[in-house]
Amino acid sequence: MKNKIIFRKDEGKFNLKLNKKVKETISRKDHLNAKVLLWVKLFFYLTIFISSIVLLYLNPYDNNYLYLICNYIVIGASGTFLAFNSAHDACHSTFSKKRWVNNLIYYFSFNTQGISARLWKIRHLDSHHLFPNVDGCDADIDDNPLIRFSPNHPKKYLMKYQHLYSPFLYSFYLVIWIYAKDFLYLNKKDLANLRNQNYPWWYTVELIIYKILYISYIIVIPIYLLDFSAYQILFAYLLMLIVDSNIFIHTLISTHFAMETTFPSVNEDGVLPYNYAQHQLMTSLDYYPESYYANFIFGGFNAHAAHHLFPNLPHTIYPKITPIIESLASEFDYTYNKLTLPGAIKSHFRFLKMMGEAENKIILNK
Repeated sequence: MKNKIIFRKDEGKFNLKLNKKVKETISRKDHLNAKVLLWVKLFFYLTIFISSIVLLYLNPYDNNYLYLICNYIVIGASGTFLAFNSAHDACHSTFSKKRWVNNLIYYFSFNTQGISARLWKIRHLDSHHLFPNVDGCDADIDDNPLIRFSPNHPKKYLMKYQHLYSPFLYSFYLVIWIYAKDFLYLNKKDLANLRNQNYPWWYTVELIIYKILYISYIIVIPIYLLDFSAYQILFAYLLMLIVDSNIFIHTLISTHFAMETTFPSVNEDGVLPYNYAQHQLMTSLDYYPESYYANFIFGGFNAHAAHHLFPNLPHTIYPKITPIIESLASEFDYTYNKLTLPGAIKSHFRFLKMMGEAENKIILNK
């Protein structure tokens, strides 16, 4: 197999026609409204996030531990929705033409969740978005020692039960990411298509500083200010991460890992079986993609096909773009995957069960 990977030629000009239809359908006013809504959502979720932290410091609980737990959960949930709705878009530079504006929004929104914005941006833009669901080219499906996410990965005996134990692992996803995963990625030379990674020394310094700042505002300062024991605060923080992890996982995991999505493999010449646009459709799963309510909550992750086809447009315009994508896909007889959110989550666990039982094989289409 050749080192260079390419998509099959778009013989029917699907991508050209799709871009043309989107340009013809989406007006200048639509773009302006989408951009305004993007900023409104930033201030909405940012206000809830910062206000909940301030409320935590003001100590209004009168020793009511349940209130403290709820406060922590609101901090975690609002931070996650801030990342969904603002950090992700800023990562794709959709807020502004000015780089510093996007960077300010992105790095603040992401790093305040305890996660390295710099390292995730590398994996997201330089790996996942290039060839989603392609083994060896997508950091999101890199070999996992406990969960088999791709039919092209080796199966271990324990994985036959992965659909049963994965909910437990998912509940501690952010704990692992914040306190282990970032450090592992910083020292990992090869990850999917990212080869010979040699990060400068100041990446490590930056990571440690941001981790210290995060632990300080979320744990150390509350222990100092509040009339609760360190154990009580740590337990409330852990519950926050568990709730937060489940929000994060169940919003994202089914958008690529489900019964409906595919895992294309290159041929001996390094050519993938689909053209670029068809590949994005085959490897993505949407839920409520035309719903403005779902869009406001999930930040466009629910319209995943639109995001992969138009990553540089604000997610607030996806509800208008998705019907165009679905209609043209039908015209070209291309697969377009869409379920409800409960249906998508159910499909994900069915997929995990299948991955735990199936032998190694390449799934191109179902």
